[in-house]
Amino acid sequence: MAEEEKHENAPNKAGNSTEPDEELFDLLVPPGVPRSIIADIIRKFDVELVERKQRLHFANMEGDEREILAFRGRRPVVEKVQDHLFSELKKFIEGE
Repeated sequence: MAEEEKHENAPNKAGNSTEPDEELFDLLVPPGVPRSIIADIIRKFDVELVERKQRLHFANMEGDEREILAFRGRRPVVEKVQDHLFSELKKFIEGE
């Protein structure tokens, strides 16, 4: 569902270059995540919402390249975002 990928020297929230030794990671947002959950994560965590081209390999999309949203940030923060995202999705699916 979600995937982390390293991005070195990616721009930070202010649009400036980050430290060369700072590694940024992407957490892919699964298609269909409600906008309210995405907005909540951006408010609560130090991550940036970015678009990434990603090849999809499921259903009728074998190898199709699509623009996918991702949360970009430092690894410890992205790991917390992943936990929060899955927790919120579970609540949403269960109708809480």
